[in-house]
Amino acid sequence: MRSEWQRRRTATNGVVLHTIGAGPENGPLVILLHGFPEFWLAWRRQIGPIAAAGLRVLVPDQRGYNLSDKPPDIAHYRLDTLTADVLGLADALGRKQFAVVGHDWGAAVAWQLAAKHPERISRAAVLNAPHPAVLRSYLCHPSQLAKSWYMGFFQVPMLPEAILSAGGFAMLARTLRRSSLPGTFSETDLQRYRDAWRQPDALTAMLNWYRALRHDALTIAVPRVRVPVRIIWGDDDAFLNKGLADASGAICDHCTIHHLPGFTHWVQHEATVEVNRLLVEFLC
Repeated sequence: MRSEWQRRRTATNGVVLHTIGAGPENGPLVILLHGFPEFWLAWRRQIGPIAAAGLRVLVPDQRGYNLSDKPPDIAHYRLDTLTADVLGLADALGRKQFAVVGHDWGAAVAWQLAAKHPERISRAAVLNAPHPAVLRSYLCHPSQLAKSWYMGFFQVPMLPEAILSAGGFAMLARTLRRSSLPGTFSETDLQRYRDAWRQPDALTAMLNWYRALRHDALTIAVPRVRVPVRIIWGDDDAFLNKGLADASGAICDHCTIHHLPGFTHWVQHEATVEVNRLLVEFLC
């Protein structure tokens, strides 16, 4: 971690989240939200360039991950609770409005924030994750259903934890490498991820994001997203069809979609220069 980045622990919505901060304290706030199975490190290549553009960057380990609190109940990982965590982080900084950037599950939270709290969100950028309601409707497509098989597997108690943690988290590490371009995740990167996955109760808490989906599935609405949205999509995603990007854009009033052929689900790691350009251009 760079010396100019600040580690803090912030109380929000009944939990304490570990965060990384960078950039001018009085700059416009942007919160970067990671997905599964990452933590704040997912944004290590974006923090510096966004901060250098004059923005105040805040990157939490979301609840359940790495050094943040890990409530035990599945109900603690519903989307409205996860969005309240982020709103509380902004409140702790005295910010009424902020921009949000999310990847994977972090993008699901970003979508929910943009749709349900437009008075708080100035703009939202999402990377390789559809609006949750769009994904729900898309699961009837055979190709997407085949890609999403693991969501059902993760609903099983205890067994996923046993399989994913076996051999020093060999399956999780192998999945990251096989679903990304060669060289995307170094052995040093994977060791840092293993250290995060080994945190007490972390793996179950991470999986509880998926397990809470069954509580949210029937209540996720599709309100028009009124705030400006930028969708960045690595088209060679092993988990999500690229058509989900356009379907999500269709429920937005102001949306630009940037497909990046040849890049995968881990687009911010792989297409770093282009992703950073698209984010800074949009956020500033």
